[in-house]
This record gives sequence, structure tokens and C-alpha cells, in this order.
Amino acid sequence: MLDAVVVGAGPNGLTAAVELARRGFSVAVFEAKDTVGGGARTAELTLPGFRHDPCSAAHPLGINSPAFKAMPLDRYGLEWLHADLPMAHPFLDGTAAVLARSVGETAASFGPRDAGAYRRLVEPFLPQWDTLVRDFMSLPLSALPRDPVTLARFGLVGLPPSTWLMRRFKDEKAKALFAGLVAHVIAPLGGLATGAVGLVFALAAHAAGWPVARGGSQAISDALTAYLKDLGGTVHTDYEVKRLDDLPPARAYVFDTSPTALARIAGFGRSYESYRYGASVFKLDYALDGPVPWTAKEARSAGTVQVGASKAEIGAALDDASRRGRAPDAPFLITVQPSLVDPTRAPQGKHVFWAYGHVPNGWTGDLTDAVERQLERFAPGFRDRVLARATAGPPELAAHNANYVGGDIACGAASGLQLLLRPKLSLFPYHTPHPAVFICSSATPPGPGVHGMSGHNAAKAVWRRLRQER
Repeated sequence: MLDAVVVGAGPNGLTAAVELARRGFSVAVFEAKDTVGGGARTAELTLPGFRHDPCSAAHPLGINSPAFKAMPLDRYGLEWLHADLPMAHPFLDGTAAVLARSVGETAASFGPRDAGAYRRLVEPFLPQWDTLVRDFMSLPLSALPRDPVTLARFGLVGLPPSTWLMRRFKDEKAKALFAGLVAHVIAPLGGLATGAVGLVFALAAHAAGWPVARGGSQAISDALTAYLKDLGGTVHTDYEVKRLDDLPPARAYVFDTSPTALARIAGFGRSYESYRYGASVFKLDYALDGPVPWTAKEARSAGTVQVGASKAEIGAALDDASRRGRAPDAPFLITVQPSLVDPTRAPQGKHVFWAYGHVPNGWTGDLTDAVERQLERFAPGFRDRVLARATAGPPELAAHNANYVGGDIACGAASGLQLLLRPKLSLFPYHTPHPAVFICSSATPPGPGVHGMSGHNAAKAVWRRLRQER
């Protein structure tokens, strides 16, 4: 009998399996798709030689992940590549705000009226960042805080809505960039703890950057898989699990799935019926004949580029997708330019470009024209450089990854109390109604992102149970 079976080979499932195997437990992973990766995959979606990331592309939480830092993933091919700037946010007048590794450079890009306010916001937390991120991403009771004072100070700043935090700023550049940071979790700007979301992304950039993985996001999943196999674990792909009886006998079962799928497979009935799924995205992957012709020079050297003319425009786009049930006319875009730093991603002189805008859950329309109109505002001539495009709306995203219910790439709405307490109100979120069954997906704390910490935290709950049995 195996000690543990993991269902789902996304970053969290693979991390949970590695953590258990490192502690001497026998582990097997079962994945429905023909490759490992979940939200961290890479494929030729457009033309031969152009390698795209169907979901995640830039990894500020991955390079800062305490779980990944504790693993020798570099020995298994994972290499982080950094653009000159982690992120840029261009404006219609040809200028840009930037999120640079340097706090000073970032603050200067906001202008003199907001430079001091930004410094006062982030500088108190940077010296304690390594401890803070471990405490922040290990909550709730998977580990006691190592620095409860700093964590409490962070909570005082971050728990209110981001709209409160943005009152510190006077001008549009700082407000728009920070609003864009919050939008990465597809949360309305006025939601609980959205200030913490924006602050974490900013601190992550200053601490370690917003890199891409050489060769694509698949490199993260492949490194985790190779490490797991060296530890004695096994991985089975093309193995769809429809019920627990489809799995071999084990002392514990760990699900890197949505709560909906877990309830169906494990027979938990209505246990997660109150769990909410949020807005989706419309994703485009481009093969380009050259780099994106951004008007703002800063955007030409940034790994990630946020596209939204103002805080108000970004907020309206988020509200359209998450509250009003309609696709925005001027979508807020998150874009990534991997081939600026990784020549393996496209033929010589060509580029890959990754972009998405927000749409309602389950939306079946086509946002391509709205996305490209938005890009043309900040990069005139963009359409002339398009060699090919691959589009994916909510139905296609859900078909690609069953965890994306209705196309929700966060595996559950990251708004309200559910941003912090997921998948239900509990001090033990990785436990389920069955004592031998656990959940480790992005539906559990600390939530969405390629960081493996949900898997790491769930693995702690699993090995405590297994040790008690022994």
C-alpha cells in the first residue's frame, strides 16, 4: 500500500508529492492530461518554433516561494531569466510607471508627489521579506509565524481594500500601477485584503524580480517531476480519476483539483456547494514578426507589461467582468514578453507575446478585437507584427485545465472572505470530510499562483496524519 496518492500534477500537486517523498513516504501522482504541469505548461500553440505558455508565464511568486527555494530545482533544469525591468505600466502620453528591482527607481517613476509615499509603504517590509513571505504564505495553522510583529504590521496595511491604500498616492501613475497589481488576482479593487495583494506583488519584484523560466513555464513542472522521481515517487499521465476506486490503495489521498471535482470524485455531496468561482480571462498567444512597438520605452525592456490607461479604467474593467457580467470595452490587460530574455522561445528575430483580459465566468464571446484595440492605443502598429494568434476563452481554458471552472484561472473567486479563507471557513483548510482525503489546489491558502505553497502546506497536514498512524 502506498503512503500517499496525489491527484493532479499541477505545481501544487507535484510540490505536495515532493514534500512527502522527501520525508520518506511512498507517493504516486495521477494526472488526467498527457503531460504534467496544470497551469505551468508550455506548447507550440501558433507556429512551429514559437513556444507559448497556455496559462502562467511570469513568476514573481515562484522565485519567491519558500517551498521552491528549499528544493534543488536548478539541478533539474529550472533557470530563472530576468528582463531589465520586472514590470512596466505605460500611459497614453508615452510615459510609463515601472516596478523595478530598485525601490528608488520605482518611486522616481511615479513622480515627486508620490515617490516618498511609495518608499514609506514598501521599505519597512523589505528587510524582513524572506520571513514575511514565509509567514504570509504558510497561513493558517500550517506553521506558527516566525515574525508575528511584522506580519501584524503587514496585516494592518494590507487587510483594508486597496482603494484605501491608494489614498496615499496623489497622481495617476502610482494609482494605476497599484490597481493593476491587484487585478492579477481578478479581484475588485474595493475588496477585503486587496491592499495586501498589491503589496505582495510589489515587494516580490523588489526582493527577487518577476522572471520567466528558461524554455517556458513547463520547466517548473518538469523540474518538480524529475526531482520527485529521483526521490522514488512515480507519475502517471493520461489517467483520469472519476472516483476514489480508480486509485490504488493508499493511506492518504491528496487532490490538486477544484473543490467541485473533489466532491464529485470522493462522494462528498454538497460539502463545497457554497464555494464561489470568479471571473475568467480571454487569453491570446501571439507569434510576432518583431518586438511589440510600445510607445513607452520602458515597456520595451519589461518582462511584464500592464495595460490600462488609469485606475478608473482598470476598476471599471474588473467590475464589468466580475460584477456586471459583461466583457469590458476597454479590457485591462496583463501581458508578458518572454522572448525578450529567452531566445529559445521563438525563431531568431521573432517573438512570442502573452496577453489576457478579464471576462465573466463562462463567457463564450470573442475578445480579440477589444484586446488588440487596447494594445494599439499603447503600441501603435502592433497588429502589423502579428504572424499568428491562438485564442482561448473560458470554455477553452476549462477544457485545458479542469481546475479552471468556467474559465476561472484562480480556481475560485479571490474576493471577500474567500480570498483569505478558502475553500471554506476552517482553521484546517486542507482537510476534507474524510480523514484520509486532503485538498492542495489553489482553492486553498495562500491561493492562486505558481508557488507550490498550497501543496507544501497540505503536505504538512498529510504527513502529520501519516506519522500519527505509524
